[in-house]
Amino acid sequence: MNLSSLKSRNFRLYLTGNLFAVNAFWISRVAVGWIAWDLTGSASFVGLISLAYFLPTLVAGPIFGVVTDRVNVRHAAMITQSALFVLSLLLFAIHAAGFLDELQLAAFVAMSGLAMAAHGPVRMSLAPRLVRRDRVASVVNIVAINFNLARLTGPAIGGWLIAEYGVGAALGTVAFCYVPFLATLSVLRMRERDDARARLLPFRAALMEGLRHVLANAVIRQALFLTVLGSFFVHGALEILPVLADGVFARGAAGLGMLTSAAGLGALVGGLVLALAPAPAASGGTAGVQVLGAASLVATGTLGTVTSWPMALFLVAFMACCVTAIGIICQSRIQMDIDDGIRGRAMSLWAVVAIGSAAAGASVQGAMSDLIGVERTLPIFAMGALAVLVAFALRARRT
Repeated sequence: MNLSSLKSRNFRLYLTGNLFAVNAFWISRVAVGWIAWDLTGSASFVGLISLAYFLPTLVAGPIFGVVTDRVNVRHAAMITQSALFVLSLLLFAIHAAGFLDELQLAAFVAMSGLAMAAHGPVRMSLAPRLVRRDRVASVVNIVAINFNLARLTGPAIGGWLIAEYGVGAALGTVAFCYVPFLATLSVLRMRERDDARARLLPFRAALMEGLRHVLANAVIRQALFLTVLGSFFVHGALEILPVLADGVFARGAAGLGMLTSAAGLGALVGGLVLALAPAPAASGGTAGVQVLGAASLVATGTLGTVTSWPMALFLVAFMACCVTAIGIICQSRIQMDIDDGIRGRAMSLWAVVAIGSAAAGASVQGAMSDLIGVERTLPIFAMGALAVLVAFALRARRT
């Protein structure tokens, strides 16, 4: 297992603090998803809330990428995490006062989404600079494992808190979990950028340089396309789990926590398998990613047809395992191909593709689920995506 990045004390500190922050993220996702469903009973609204959370990344992500390449990344991380801490306290207070409605929830999600859009390129630039350049691949894998470990524990904690003590307890826990990460960020030390050219370029020129770098690289273009496919169709389905948990299986908030934790377990397994694999296998080839994509799409289509709760849990875990492995492979290939001076811009474009596609997929699938039912929506989407994947594979073979 590639643990070379753990030789860095700074990186170990970062992982410890970050585990609290990512647990806060997943507890919040469960709480907000449940509030959206509880307020309206509408799959469309759940999908729109997911879209509102990630839309700022889709619109402003590249701009924040340019900013990241120009500023002190550690200070930027402290600002974005402080904003999320304050917003979580505000949502807790509004809910405790009994004033929370659909409009206020949407406003909170939009503001949180803006803070997350700013934090995205910051976190993807910060962690690699806590280690030597030759250990960046190890950073990507271990950060993914850390994130997906929280994806397993956070939803379980959130679902349990909502079921036992109410939504307010979950929201209060979210606010508390940001404090340890803020303390950790205050003591981190990072290596200097390999290339500080972005600071010298005009803002628009720096933005266009990042875009040209991404579009000119065939490996990065392929990684982005495969990321779009997995995010829109598979991650999009995983974003509307409240519809399955309560609308199909009538399992309530506890069921939502179980489904989201199943996704976290699958994602954790996907990350561990890649970390344990030999370097050539872990780096992945296009064909291997295509196989993972096809398997995840078949599972997505099947999820819409099952009536067994254990089978639904298994399928969600399998989908998350495959799509997480795809994401790690694609992100690793991009991270290893770029210098520190362009990392914020390049990874912000990756985040636009990954997060924006998932949000759009959730919105469209949520709307279709209201019209024709989630049982029909998921198989239709899966078959369409499989057709696109087959066309991509045939084209890649010809070229």
